[in-house]
Amino acid sequence: MNKHHAGPEEIAPGLYRLANRWVPSFLLDGPQPALFDAGFACFTQSYLDDARQVLGDRSPAWLFLSHVHFDHCGAAGWLQEAWPEMRIVAAPKAAKIITRPNALKLIAQLNQSAAQQIAATPGARQSEHEFKPFSLARTVDEGDEIDLGGGLSVRVLATPGHTWDSLSFYVPQKRLLIASEAVGTDAPGGYIVSEFLVSYQAYRDSLRRLAEMEVETLCPGHHGVHTGPDARRHIRRALAAAEQFRDWVLRLLDQEGGDQARVVELVRQGEYDHRPGPKQPLPAYMLNLQARVATLAQEAGQPA
Repeated sequence: MNKHHAGPEEIAPGLYRLANRWVPSFLLDGPQPALFDAGFACFTQSYLDDARQVLGDRSPAWLFLSHVHFDHCGAAGWLQEAWPEMRIVAAPKAAKIITRPNALKLIAQLNQSAAQQIAATPGARQSEHEFKPFSLARTVDEGDEIDLGGGLSVRVLATPGHTWDSLSFYVPQKRLLIASEAVGTDAPGGYIVSEFLVSYQAYRDSLRRLAEMEVETLCPGHHGVHTGPDARRHIRRALAAAEQFRDWVLRLLDQEGGDQARVVELVRQGEYDHRPGPKQPLPAYMLNLQARVATLAQEAGQPA
């Protein structure tokens, strides 16, 4: 991860991917520059360096968090320290999560695990930053709109399913959608990892809603960015992938007599073990996979 870091990458006019493809932050330049997500703590210096290369002495005005999983808020505390005037916003449920000591401890542990995995990668570029808590300037939710000046605005969409605090951000003037895991995660070979951790039904409904939007640039949370006709095509493919994953897991649950632990192992073998890197650190993947299987079993009416 990050071993071929070459500075900010402009992926659409005024929109930059910072640090790397795998755990990026996105920067939309304008009168009030906006960052979207804050990745891993150990990539803090890359986020800072890349943003400063674009902005010079200017400060980002906003940091929009799609949700407060460890790989989307890991550097937020350090970015807040670097730019004290920057306003961090997230969903109301996220505001509650970041006050819980156990949640902050898990975010810190998973960031540390990710840093250890990256350190073992030859040529990896990372800094010594560890997760530090941060504060929100305000919360945002469905229908809120933030004016960035210069005719740009960010429209907030509640897109639950991956988490209950999941938000997507739409810039209508650019037909830009920053959707994080609401649209799944790209993996090698064209596979899309379905990311419903709390509700398959809500995840599916969110995808159906996003599939109806006019999108020319789509930024998922990790790996690929999709532009032109591929942006809307990816959302449709993510919906189909979710349906296929659900059917696979339900077949395995039936085959294994409802043994969720066994199903988790079988899915890990089929979805994770054989895939080349870079990929999600195993501890985080296992937490997410257990949640996905449990969610499907619950929604299918199977006992826990």
